[in-house]
Amino acid sequence: MKEVFLQRMQQYLGNEYEAYVESLSKPLYRGLRLNTTKTTIQEIMEEKLCTLKPSAICNKAYYIQDEESSLGNHAAHAAGLFYMQEPSASSAVEILGVEKGDWVLDLCAAPGGKTTQIADALAHTGFLVANEIDPKRAQVLLSNMERLGFYECMITNANPKDLTKAMKGCFDKVLVDAPCSGEGMFRKHSKAMDDWSVEHVKACAQRQKHILENAYEALKENGILVYSTCTYAMEENEEVIADFMEKHPDMELLDPCVSFGRCGFPYKDLDSEKLVRILPMDKGEGHFVAKLRKRAVATTVKLKTMKPARLPSFVNDFLTTQRKQSFAYMVEINQKVYVKNTPFLDLKNIRVLRQGMLVGEIVKNRLEPHQHFYVCAKSNDEFYQTYDMSDEECLSYRKGNPLAVVGYKGYVALSWHHHPIAFAKGDGMVLKNKYPKGLRLQGV
Repeated sequence: MKEVFLQRMQQYLGNEYEAYVESLSKPLYRGLRLNTTKTTIQEIMEEKLCTLKPSAICNKAYYIQDEESSLGNHAAHAAGLFYMQEPSASSAVEILGVEKGDWVLDLCAAPGGKTTQIADALAHTGFLVANEIDPKRAQVLLSNMERLGFYECMITNANPKDLTKAMKGCFDKVLVDAPCSGEGMFRKHSKAMDDWSVEHVKACAQRQKHILENAYEALKENGILVYSTCTYAMEENEEVIADFMEKHPDMELLDPCVSFGRCGFPYKDLDSEKLVRILPMDKGEGHFVAKLRKRAVATTVKLKTMKPARLPSFVNDFLTTQRKQSFAYMVEINQKVYVKNTPFLDLKNIRVLRQGMLVGEIVKNRLEPHQHFYVCAKSNDEFYQTYDMSDEECLSYRKGNPLAVVGYKGYVALSWHHHPIAFAKGDGMVLKNKYPKGLRLQGV
């Protein structure tokens, strides 16, 4: 641990500094958060996947034992029933207070822990835009949103400035989980510790201020903005918020109304009682959260929507013979078919990785289905032709093997304990493997 960093922490923590240093040698806090659009705590408890200890931060989050951190390979994880997330990481969205029907922007969204938490709270209502500026991280975000089965959303890979200009004044809630120096993650990521310097902290603070300016533009009047980091540095936390409020006197710092964590550090005339900090002594890794409301009248752009698609009859035939649920809107983009219950937005000059549910791709005179179409369902009851795999069959299938199951022809929704997890194509004698190669288990 770098000496300059420890000196700064000693100044911050005073008589709690020794407790902080002691916490650095203790095991990491590990946890998971349920996807309640697909499962319940009762079901997870019945599966006896792990030892679950409730978190005081979020009622969907639980601590697990360190040796249980390999749950990412379990079928329940592949089926999108939970997201591996240390409980204190759920604090920002808990404070954001997402309600069904909200329009929400997650401006720095990868890898998707907070994004999937927002989507869970929306429960396929409203609209969620999740943005990540880094292309590789944006693909990870997309993969996690797909696995958990969310589709009333848009995943973008854009500069925050461009995105918020295109959707100015459109959002009820905006989350800025800002890129930071990662001091709160030193126990988890050694690279964050290696890269740390006071200069890096200051550079992060400048970037965070720019991102907040973009977030401000995206808010409606009375819209809520939550700013969070996983660092302890005041330059990236209290000082960023104070600077932002000086530039925007219409932004009101709100009481987060939570019982977890502790208040912020004193800084100028900022009300530190309305800021939330979480330290290892609070049963979590390091986090900072501030909640603000925009009181000024906001200019809102008029969003354009895509025209409904006229698709080949075999696309409609596929949808009506595969899935019992119908969708109000359907579009085709670059031979790929998407469906959604709300109109598709047409954002010019914004790179959109996914909007709505990807049904599949038109190849010659047929539709080749996509994994997303199947995992978006809560239960296999939503499909006409299904096969519920045993634990052994599911493990084998996830390794890339076919299923020796007779009597099925055409595409089949495959489930594990009745939760859709994949699909196959039957020829009457076998179910051919269609599980994406990038998801297949290796060496398990």
